[in-house]
Amino acid sequence: QVQLVESGGGLVQAGGSLRLSCAASGRTFSRYAMGWFRQAPGKERDFVATISGSGVIRSYADSVKGRFTISRDNAKNTQYLQMNSLKPEDTAVYFCAARDGPTTTIISNYNYWGQGTQVTVSS
Repeated sequence: QVQLVESGGGLVQAGGSLRLSCAASGRTFSRYAMGWFRQAPGKERDFVATISGSGVIRSYADSVKGRFTISRDNAKNTQYLQMNSLKPEDTAVYFCAARDGPTTTIISNYNYWGQGTQVTVSS
């Protein structure tokens, strides 16, 4: 069982930056692929980024490529999402997710979810 807690959301102006964190419980954090997803009001939850257990493999949604960076610190059981050049369309609740397997962009393949953290980008 893995419990995930996100933090770092908030209100930022367009062009600004935020760093989200996701703290995980448990002693086997490094075996889990991790992901970030987001859900805007009235829309489905969408893939943002994923990272392998070792941190070597990373992939991003086209909409955030070049602006967002996913990373992890296995010694701290924490993953991060550095978000730069934020746009109003990045406004959403951001969710941290984990799965005991390889990285994937498919939401249904993730077993564990955090409660989400709100990111609001003003124009």
